[in-house]
Amino acid sequence: MNLKYDLRGVSASKDEVHAAIQHLDKGLYPNAFCKILPDLAAGSARHCNLLHADTAGTKTSLAYLYWRETGDLSVWPGVSQDAIVMNLDDMACVGCTDNILLSSTIGRNKNLITGEVIAAVIRGTSDFIDNMKQHGVEIHLAGGETADVGDIVRTIDVGFTAFARMKRSDVLETRIRPGDVIVGLASFGQSTYENTYNGGMGSNGLTAARHDVLSKIYATKYPESFDPNLPESVVYTGNQQLTDTVEVPGKNGTQQIPVGKLILSPTRTYLPVLQEILRLYRKKIHGLIHVTGGGQTKVLKFVKDVHLIKDNLFELPPLFRLIQQSSGTEWREMYQVFNMGHRMEIYVSPKDADAIMSVAEKFGIAAQVIGRVKRAQGERVTVKTPMGKFEYV
Repeated sequence: MNLKYDLRGVSASKDEVHAAIQHLDKGLYPNAFCKILPDLAAGSARHCNLLHADTAGTKTSLAYLYWRETGDLSVWPGVSQDAIVMNLDDMACVGCTDNILLSSTIGRNKNLITGEVIAAVIRGTSDFIDNMKQHGVEIHLAGGETADVGDIVRTIDVGFTAFARMKRSDVLETRIRPGDVIVGLASFGQSTYENTYNGGMGSNGLTAARHDVLSKIYATKYPESFDPNLPESVVYTGNQQLTDTVEVPGKNGTQQIPVGKLILSPTRTYLPVLQEILRLYRKKIHGLIHVTGGGQTKVLKFVKDVHLIKDNLFELPPLFRLIQQSSGTEWREMYQVFNMGHRMEIYVSPKDADAIMSVAEKFGIAAQVIGRVKRAQGERVTVKTPMGKFEYV
C-alpha cells in the first residue's frame, strides 16, 4: 500500500536517491553521519573538511500561505533557520559544532515573492548567527546567491551550503553497539536560547503536515502552493485554517498558538547543547543521530546487526497529535515520517546517560532515555507507544 507521503511526490525512505548515490565515494569515514573529506583546504593530514548542503524543503510553501493570508512577515526569518539547522545539526552528528562557514542559495518567483520577503529571509540568517554566537557557537556568513527563477520555482526555495575544517581526532564516527541506551532530546518546548514555544516540527514531513492539516480552501486560493500533478484526493485534505488556534504548554499554564505558526516553528538547533556535551563526553558517545527524513527509522542507515527498541518516547506533543487527528494517518506512518517529539538521539553506555541528560536540561531541553540497543541478526527498529507497536526493517 502506498503511503500518502509517496502519493504526494515525497519519499520518507529516499530509496531512489540512495540508489543513485550508492556508487559514490563515501569519504574518510564511511559510517559517519555525513560525508567527511580530506583536508583539501589546507592539506593537513591531521585535519578534514566537511561540506554540506540542505534546504528548508516545502516549509517555504507553508510560510508563503501564512504570509499571503495574514501579511505577517515574521514567519520568514524562521525559514532561514530551518535551512541552516538542517545542515549544521547533521554536521554536529560527526562532532563539528563550531567555526562554520555558510553560503545561501535562494530561488524565487519574483511575481509572487516580494523584496520584503527576501529581506526577512536574509535577516533571519543574521539573527540566527548572532544568537548562536551569544551561546558560544561561531558561524560566519560568506555570502550567497539570490536568483529570480520563476520558470522552475513555484514560490520560493531557501537553501544553504556549510563548510568546516576540523581535527580528524575529533571526528565522531557512528559506532552504535548492543548494550547502548538511546538518550532522546526533545524537539518541542522552549529552550534557553529560543524566544517562543517550539512545536517540534523540524523541516521534514512538511508536505504531509500542510496537506493533512489545512483546509481545501487553500487549494483554490493558492494553487501555486502545490504540485498541480498531485491527485486531488491528497491536496489540502484537513479541516483547519491557518489562523485557528491550538492549546500548547506555556511558562505560566497554557497558551494559544495559530495552527500555521505552530507548524512553522523554526527547526530547533541542538548546537549549543551538543557543543557542551561533546566538550565533556566526546569519547563516551557511540553515535549521534539527527532524526530527520525517515523519522524513527533514520538510524537504520548507520547500524549493523542490532535491534533498536524505542519504548519510552516522550509524551506526544500537541502538534503531532493535531496532524494525526486531522489526517487519520496510520500511526505506523506517522512514526516513519515525523520525529514525534525528539529530533536528536545520543547513543551511550547506560552509566553515561544521566550526565548527558543533565547537560541538555541546563539548556531547558527535556531529555530522557527513550530506548536501548540489543544484538540481532540484521537491523530493525521497534517503536512501542500507547498507539501501538510498530516494526521497521
